[in-house]
Amino acid sequence: MTKSELIAQIATCNPHLYQRDVERIVTSIFDEVSKALSRGDRVELRGFGAFSVKHRDSRIGRNPRTGASVAVAEKAVPYFKTGKQLRDIMNG
Repeated sequence: MTKSELIAQIATCNPHLYQRDVERIVTSIFDEVSKALSRGDRVELRGFGAFSVKHRDSRIGRNPRTGASVAVAEKAVPYFKTGKQLRDIMNG
């Protein structure tokens, strides 16, 4: 499901809301989650899951084409762990 499909689905389920308002709401939620993760905070949505940031140390990698050693810098990557309720829904 894409962001536009999510907005359309929410707008369909809530006919009392304008689609542009739903779009603002969804965009605001995504922006706040992104800002929290960029600060290094953890975002938990009960029953759905938790977003957090994991740090990967720098390392020496290999270029798959040439086989040459390449230095890979340290970086932060987003991580999502599903909640129990979501796992139960997915597994029937």
